Amino acid sequence: MTTEKNETKIGKIINPILLTIYSIFALFPLFWMVLLSFKRNDQMFNTTFIFTPTWDNFKSVLSGGTYAKAFLDSLIIGFGSVLIAVVVGVLGAYALARYEFKGKESLAFTILSFKFAPEILVVLPLFMLYQRMGLYDTYIGLIWVYQLIVLPLIIWVLRGYFEDIPVEIEQASQLDGYNWFQIFFKRVMPLAGPGVVASALLGFIFAWNNFTFPLILTGFDISTVTVVSLNYLASDTVQYGQVAAAALISALPAIILTIFIQKHLVRGLSFGAIKQ
Repeated sequence: MTTEKNETKIGKIINPILLTIYSIFALFPLFWMVLLSFKRNDQMFNTTFIFTPTWDNFKSVLSGGTYAKAFLDSLIIGFGSVLIAVVVGVLGAYALARYEFKGKESLAFTILSFKFAPEILVVLPLFMLYQRMGLYDTYIGLIWVYQLIVLPLIIWVLRGYFEDIPVEIEQASQLDGYNWFQIFFKRVMPLAGPGVVASALLGFIFAWNNFTFPLILTGFDISTVTVVSLNYLASDTVQYGQVAAAALISALPAIILTIFIQKHLVRGLSFGAIKQ
């Protein structure tokens, strides 16, 4: 008994220390990026933590208009992709979780394989098809191709949430006189809400960070922050401060969304998918 108490006390001391060390290790790249974004070029290598901060890197990134336009394009493409993927993915995940039909698992595996297939294998054929179909360098074209990234993720995450919701809840609602649409939107969807929020956030992050598709399937009219950020590297002198500023700005949407929906994420992890 005494040994168990000693192990508990040691665990209470060691666990916070280990978590603190891991947190520092995980957050240090972000901290270093913030430092670089406020440094001048002449202070980039000869100073570490003590320097004169400046906003010049942010002004250089935002003043030209190219990065700001790409930032707006990324928002349109990211939110558009997630919106379509959520509408289609919710219905697809529910069907895979509730209905039995021939080839269901094969279909589910095929959908998942789209997520893990190398993008370079399909981007060149898509490039030729997009040029013929008039989808090259358009919002619709990128939103469409991003479904290969976002839709499989949302379907597989939500399928697990729907499977955890007891089918007896739907059967009881049927006895109360509810039709399928009422059961789905008034009973099932509120219970699967945390899963929808979490999968939508992950889908947005994957769409926002994608590089291969916008690099090949866009030209001069549309671009994304991942592609435009190359402008600060493709030169004789790499502008590390501007690269850090561009990366920091591009990380803001995901950080802001995570802060706003943190309550729903915690609810999903703490209470499960079958509690309101």
